[in-house]
Amino acid sequence: MTAHSARPGPAGAAPSAHHGAPSAHHGPVSGTTLFGAVLMLFGGVMAALEGIAAIARNSVFVVTRHYAFEFSLRGWGWVHLVLGVVLVVAGGALFLGGALWARYLGVFVASLGAIANFLWVPYYPLWATILIAVNILVVWALCTGMHKEADPARTP
Repeated sequence: MTAHSARPGPAGAAPSAHHGAPSAHHGPVSGTTLFGAVLMLFGGVMAALEGIAAIARNSVFVVTRHYAFEFSLRGWGWVHLVLGVVLVVAGGALFLGGALWARYLGVFVASLGAIANFLWVPYYPLWATILIAVNILVVWALCTGMHKEADPARTP
């Protein structure tokens, strides 16, 4: 028996879908990345609903005067709608196949979503605060999941 065949772990194991070289577009994903993908889907749907409500000029929003980042309610609605749709598309791609582009796009769009919701706080404080937290969790989960997937000692 050789030392190579007796060693446990990825070096001595036969290549599999999880231990082989991932393709350029898809790779194995950790539970943290799947958590991030689910949060992307949830946060994207919530942002899109927020945008639709603002575009429809729903009466639940308070239009403030003399706000430093004053923008029309419909303008903010379109911002949230576009960010929400892009987040849902990237979350779906990440959830279904672990696409690397979806991870990078998710981190970028969730960061923009957190900033947009920070600027949205005067219009609807509770909703904006919840979506800020969701977007920050998305960024954390996608970045943490990337480190777990890159470390061969942590993969099953």
